[in-house]
Amino acid sequence: MTTVYALSTAGWVIVAIALLAIWIALAFWPARVARRKGHSFLGYFIFSLVFFPLALIAAYMVEDRTVTA
Repeated sequence: MTTVYALSTAGWVIVAIALLAIWIALAFWPARVARRKGHSFLGYFIFSLVFFPLALIAAYMVEDRTVTA
């Protein structure tokens, strides 16, 4: 027998807000990596909101602009 948990509307709203907060918090990771390498924080933040795994890979693979030649 499986246990089924029920949530009220308020419970679903709290869960949705928590998941949204986690999603936005994770989007800062690639943006901060890109900023350390001299790229646009806002651009990578928006990119990571939509495609987090790809943005994270791109942020770590992009060339570092802060290194002097």
